[in-house]
Parts: sequence; structure tokens; C-alpha cells
Amino acid sequence: MRIAVYIPLLLSLLAPLGARPLAERCEPRLATWLLTASALVLGTATTISLGLLAITGLIRFPQLAGLGHWSAHAAQRDDPAELSVALIAGLLLGAAVLMAARMLWRRAHTLATAALEAACMPAEDGLVVIDDEAPNAFAIPGLPGRVVVSTGMLHTLDETERHILLAHERAHLTAHHYAFVALAQLGAAANPLLRPLATAVTYTIERWADENAATATGDRERVARTVGKAALAAHQVPARTPGAALAILGRRTPLAAAGPVPRRVAALLAPPFGRHPALAAATATVLAIAALSTAEAAHDLHLLLEAVGA
Repeated sequence: MRIAVYIPLLLSLLAPLGARPLAERCEPRLATWLLTASALVLGTATTISLGLLAITGLIRFPQLAGLGHWSAHAAQRDDPAELSVALIAGLLLGAAVLMAARMLWRRAHTLATAALEAACMPAEDGLVVIDDEAPNAFAIPGLPGRVVVSTGMLHTLDETERHILLAHERAHLTAHHYAFVALAQLGAAANPLLRPLATAVTYTIERWADENAATATGDRERVARTVGKAALAAHQVPARTPGAALAILGRRTPLAAAGPVPRRVAALLAPPFGRHPALAAATATVLAIAALSTAEAAHDLHLLLEAVGA
């Protein structure tokens, strides 16, 4: 195998360095798309690379090579990858597949539970008010989804702040933010090196919802104050929320405590972020290199298997 098979693995080491700049400098919606795509593409590319390396190790064993009518001796002679590297790749591949499958199962179960829970909730215009003095608010995906707000949170906020809260939570539902989180976490499950990207996505979806609320109300400073006020209220009283909804979006109280609140407040008090084409272009270039190198590595393996055919 040539150097191409190792490029996705190298990129996955470097990708976390770009997570913070994307989250902090790029418009939140674009940043969410770029971070999610990066986690998913790099997670897939590294898994394929490990699979390709593992195959080069398997065909060196005569019993396994015979199943495909390959020559184990020729494989040992023609493939430059060390057997130890192939074996390690096989072990890592097994762990990646197991973790990704486990994550998919848990996510599907959680989503189904949340959808059922949302369908059973009586709501007025998609809003459910629960009698709970703990200040809390969250969105439950479903068909349709629900925004759940406690009486404690409603008593904490004034009328304008309640509109901001609802605009924020409804943005999570209409933009399907739970899907971005799930896909980013899937990539991170396959490749733990990508966890900073998945963590950044949980922050950028909050920034995305903050910006939606700011657009809906036309008052960025008021949204910033609401975020800080809700965070303080939720911090003082432990939230008691359904586990299904929390697991889907990966956060305790959607408006208040997800992601570093001071960073969100500072971003709202500053002018809106632009699209930052340089960062977007750099991200697209990295993903293109990962995809092309994976394709090249797969082609190399195809040529190797043809060369060692018995």
C-alpha cells in the first residue's frame, strides 16, 4: 500500500486544530455544516483506510488468501506495508465498527423514544408547559417535535425573554439540529480523534439557535441577556428533564447550559460572524484530499489483489 492510505489518518490528527477557529470565527450555520461534514467524512475515510490495511494483512495468511485465490507469498513480497501495521489496523477497525454500531443503536433507540414521548404530549402550537419549579427548557424531536418549558423558567423570564426562549428552541427543531449532533458523534465514535469536532458541533448548534432568536427579535443584546439569565437560573436549580430528549441533543438545558455560555454571550454582543470563505475553502480542501486519498488507496489495493492472484 502506498502513502495514500495513511493520509486520512494524518488528517484526522490535524482536523481538531481547525474545530475552534470554525466554531469561533465562522457563521454558525455554515460552521455546523462544515464541522459535521468533517467528522463524518474523516471518520468514514479513516475507517476505510483501516479496512484496506487490514485486508493486506489477511491475504498474507495462506488459509485466508486461498479463499480469494490469492498468493500469500506474492502478497508478502509485493505489499510494502508491514504485517504488524496491518494487524494493528485490523484491531482498530474492529473497535471503530463496534463503537459506531453501538452509537447508532443507542441514537436510534433514543430518537424513537423521544418521538413517542413528543407524540404523547398535549401541546398548544407545539409548546408543552410542565409544572416544575426548576427553570428548564428543551426541544424534543418528533413528528411533530415539541418545545417543553417548565413553569419555573417561565416565571424567571419576562414576556420578551420568553419569546426569545421559544425562538431559540424552535430553531433546534426546524433546523433538525439533533441530526447534526448525531452525525458528528457517529464520526467521532468511529475515530475518537475527531471528538473535538463533535464537541464543537454541540456549541455551534446553540450559536445557530441564538442567531435565529436574534434575527426573530431584532435585538442581539436582549438575546445575550436572556442567555445569561437563563443560564444563571438553570445553574442554581438542578434541572430534571426527560433522558431521551437530553441524549438526542447532548445537552442539559438547551438555551442555558449547552456550550460555554460566556462565549455565546460575547458572540451575540459582537457583530454577526461572516461566512469566512478562507476557512470554508480550507475545510473543503481537507475533505477533498481525504476522499481522493481513500479512493487512491482503494485503487492500490485493487492493483495489489490483481498482482497476487494465484
